[in-house]
Amino acid sequence: MSLPLPDVCLDESPSQPAPLSWVGMGGIDLPLRLDEPGCQRLLDARVDAQVDLPDARAKGIHMSRLHRQLDHLGVEAPLSPARVQALLSAMIHSHADCGSRRARVQLGLALPVRRPALRTPGLAGWKTYPVRIAARLEAGGLALRVQVAVTYSSTCPCSAALARAVVADAFLRDFQARASVDTQEVTRWLSANASLATPHSQRSVAQVAIDVPAEAAGFGLLALIDRVEAALGTPVQTAVKREDEQAFAIANGANLMFVEDAARRILAALEGRYARPGVQVTHAESLHAHDAVAWAGAPLEQAA
Repeated sequence: MSLPLPDVCLDESPSQPAPLSWVGMGGIDLPLRLDEPGCQRLLDARVDAQVDLPDARAKGIHMSRLHRQLDHLGVEAPLSPARVQALLSAMIHSHADCGSRRARVQLGLALPVRRPALRTPGLAGWKTYPVRIAARLEAGGLALRVQVAVTYSSTCPCSAALARAVVADAFLRDFQARASVDTQEVTRWLSANASLATPHSQRSVAQVAIDVPAEAAGFGLLALIDRVEAALGTPVQTAVKREDEQAFAIANGANLMFVEDAARRILAALEGRYARPGVQVTHAESLHAHDAVAWAGAPLEQAA
């Protein structure tokens, strides 16, 4: 007969007894469903899951118990705040013999969204938005925070003003001696010279975080993303033809922004509608070898 398998967690004590704040696993692969418009398929997620270990004499927790709880998280039904809370509660209950009283999870995934072209009918493409959901359950209740990343284009107002000055100076140089100028001649001149100098723009990223109430039906990720993109006015595009590229150029011209402007725009769009909004924006400067960054609102620290 085979001997019973040893269980070190039960049979041994730690050589240096001490309580531990968190113990668990990081980077677990897990397919999930989200109840978001247009998102009907399983998404690949990476999950961190931990409980506290207040019993200084306990050798360790039972990792397989956490894995078992996670295995049913988002496949049978779409992920929701209620399901996250039930998961955390089950994680704590599964480690009652370790004295665990707290649990936390962090989920990272990419939300795919189909976006239409700005002008061309029937033209569209897919764009993914990085999402992080962080939750913690303890005596004070559930703390749940979501964070999304939105990529957009930012055109520098200072650079735009300097470029306009170059064009204006060139126009005066060519036409200041004339009492009047034919509009067709001006049109031809602008077609040839309006880009004597062009403002610099760059791909930029806004990291936006909000608290989600425990009683919320869902996370509202797409609604949050749409609101941020509307506030900025220049979200990056997917499939484009020339008319769409022109529309994008017009949007950039109408939405000149420093990194400070972008942070303030987003915060103003979120305040009063979301709990504890936080914003971090990064403009990957094409003029400089460094980035321009700004923060606004609450810190982006994870709920977990």
